[in-house]
Amino acid sequence: MVDIHLEIFEGPLDLLLHLIKKNDLNIYDIPISQITQEYLEYLELMKDLNLEVAGDFLVMASTLLQIKAKMLLPTPPSEEEEGPDPRQELVERLLEYQKYKQAAHFLQGRYEQFKDIHYRETPRFKDEEKVLAVNLFELLEALKEALENAQRVPQEIAGEEFPIEEKVQKILFLLDKAPLITLREIFRGEYKRLGVIACFLALLELVKTGKIFCRQKELFGEVQIFKKETALASA
Repeated sequence: MVDIHLEIFEGPLDLLLHLIKKNDLNIYDIPISQITQEYLEYLELMKDLNLEVAGDFLVMASTLLQIKAKMLLPTPPSEEEEGPDPRQELVERLLEYQKYKQAAHFLQGRYEQFKDIHYRETPRFKDEEKVLAVNLFELLEALKEALENAQRVPQEIAGEEFPIEEKVQKILFLLDKAPLITLREIFRGEYKRLGVIACFLALLELVKTGKIFCRQKELFGEVQIFKKETALASA
């Protein structure tokens, strides 16, 4: 099984590292305007989902805006030499955090991640395939894409409701028909923003209750969803 860490994000540095890797950016030369815009978009999405946004995330947002403002200020012509890069402290924090994060993953080890997992009527993975944990950032990335697609469709004002229980049954129904489904399949046919969000919250609920799990074959690859053995046994 590949763990999904849903309790709360490890911190704003995790989100920044995710955005840097996703956009294939140079950590030593971060385009601060782009990264700030994407960071704020994620915070708004988290608020839309009623996810708790810790104070550290808001502090980092202020830090990014402050760095962005400093970089936009013109350099006085009287200063012959350039001053320190406003991004330097942030880069150092990211590099230090990345180093300890990699060490933590190494110490955790595959055994602790995959022990006591037995599959029934679902694919059996080789050890080398059980590498990547799917965290909330990857799930939010797919949600952003689904919301953008939903917003392109003309919207009608209607008093419709999108109960999460209904979307839970939709996901379980899809998994009854196939051994695995992709995250995009869950959002298929959802053309309204509330419907997409309800599907996403239903997915988190199923993960939280231990009925499904998710995995990726490669970094930023397609998120695959499987029904857990416990759910199959109780069916």
